[in-house]
Amino acid sequence: MAQTVTEPGTERPYHHGNLRAELLKCAWDTIERDGSENLSVRGLARDLGVSHGASARHFKDKQALLDALAMTGFERLNQTLSEIYSRAEPFETRFRAAAFAYVQFAVTHPNLLRLMYAAKHHPEASAALREVSCSTMQTLTTAIAAAQHSAEVQAGDPQHIALVAFANFHGVATLATDDLLEGLLWQDAAALSIQFAWQGITAANEIPSSASRRRNPR
Repeated sequence: MAQTVTEPGTERPYHHGNLRAELLKCAWDTIERDGSENLSVRGLARDLGVSHGASARHFKDKQALLDALAMTGFERLNQTLSEIYSRAEPFETRFRAAAFAYVQFAVTHPNLLRLMYAAKHHPEASAALREVSCSTMQTLTTAIAAAQHSAEVQAGDPQHIALVAFANFHGVATLATDDLLEGLLWQDAAALSIQFAWQGITAANEIPSSASRRRNPR
């Protein structure tokens, strides 16, 4: 059970050991509902009934809080994708499921996804955030490399193939969260994008070499 402790110089108590988690949860809910523009550490502290000094023990400013929120978002997303790719199923099944899960995460948490990528590129982003933000692509790249060994995915640089495949479903996720699908259901748009991505990377296709492209310009 958490202890209720009174911060020196104030009569406002906070839950020792749990305040950081409570601040993150409250901030997550606020961003989901209202976006990050009006989020403030002071406001969260007020909502939780603690002093700003208590909250500052965990997050020195708003950017530190956003950094931690982005970390949490990437960790949850990466856990979902890693679990899918670890299944004992054909790569195509896992690829489609992971891509759909990514788009679903985006449309379920649009404000959070925007924050995740914005925080990742912020000059004050922590090294830990930059590292965890790369895990989505690293997981896909590793899975594609393994699928190349089993002849399920075409030969080529697995990182480049992963990048192009990721661009497909991240693009649909962006269109969906920005309401730019022109009435098409996001599920249908995701399915179409994933199908095109799969057709593009399947072992039945070959990436032309640079020499071939020079001989046969298009």
